[in-house]
Amino acid sequence: MLKKVRRSSGNVFRDLGFSRVAAENLRIRSELMIQLEKLIEREGLTQTAAARLFGVSQPRVSDLVRGRIELFSIDVLVNMLAKAGVRVAVTTRSRRRAA
Repeated sequence: MLKKVRRSSGNVFRDLGFSRVAAENLRIRSELMIQLEKLIEREGLTQTAAARLFGVSQPRVSDLVRGRIELFSIDVLVNMLAKAGVRVAVTTRSRRRAA
């Protein structure tokens, strides 16, 4: 059986069928979560130490490292990074719409 291959949109969540808005929100949250996980690994932090640094509970850090994306908003993730001394920069660009 031959499967049809489709070119990626550049956003795995969009490719999985999420709406454009939901996919972009998930993409941003996943990138912020990845940065937090990299910080934990780079600094060799335990979940307890990471929780103290991020200003959250240890179970929240556990949810983070287990990839429980549905439990985190963009605001919460940005606040966690800020408490760890990480500056978050936002870049926007317009998409050209087809006529």
